[in-house]
Amino acid sequence: MIDQVRPADLAAWFAQDPAAIPVLLDVREPWELQTASVTPQGFTLLAIPMNEIPGRLAELGEDHRIACLCHHGARSQRVAAFLNQDGFAELANVAGGIDAWSSHDPTVPRY
Repeated sequence: MIDQVRPADLAAWFAQDPAAIPVLLDVREPWELQTASVTPQGFTLLAIPMNEIPGRLAELGEDHRIACLCHHGARSQRVAAFLNQDGFAELANVAGGIDAWSSHDPTVPRY
């Protein structure tokens, strides 16, 4: 089961395993990142478009606690499910995506 985490609760989700490296995996396209992006605060931001994930799995480590982010949460949910099937265990989907994040952080524009 993939955890569904609201942006406001992400820091607490990462803190559940202090030994793991907290990674926010943004699976949106480059133009989307240029339009709106988050500022890493206590986590590493890794941007890999959804269609590149299979070829770039080596960038994700077993010691990573990964929260997936997209525009509204659908692509990131699929990526989290893919990673789960590939053996990654500590996974979450950022519920509502960057759109929900912009409600939590007004410095992040909506698109």
